[in-house]
Amino acid sequence: MFMSEYNHTVDPKGRLIIPSKFRDQLGDEFVVSKGMDGCLFVYANEDWAAFEEKLTALPLINKEARQFARFFLSGAAQVEVDKQGRILLPQNLRDFAELTKDVVLVGVGSRIEIWSKDKWDNVSADENMDDIAKAMEALGLTI
Repeated sequence: MFMSEYNHTVDPKGRLIIPSKFRDQLGDEFVVSKGMDGCLFVYANEDWAAFEEKLTALPLINKEARQFARFFLSGAAQVEVDKQGRILLPQNLRDFAELTKDVVLVGVGSRIEIWSKDKWDNVSADENMDDIAKAMEALGLTI
């Protein structure tokens, strides 16, 4: 399970250091894809394979299902960790998530999210946890 928050930078060549605690769980190769809310999602290969299986099982006759699968699958890239613990983020993914320099890597259970620092600061500042907790309770989650 991924958890915690780490601040890093993307260098001018598009390389990003992956924290060692995350690398230990991800291995040397994993998948980075477009994510929800303007961030990137990072999946270990086995978790990506399970997600990909669910996406490809969606009915082709359903337009939203096609768009949803297209969003994730077309925006995914297999990445490798170099000897310095960095990955090269493809330009299209950096553009999508507006990653220029300062980024935040956030562990959220089965995946990692990569946010631009500005977006993360806005998202985390805008959260009204009381309202969100009520919505989660309606989904069956209680604290």
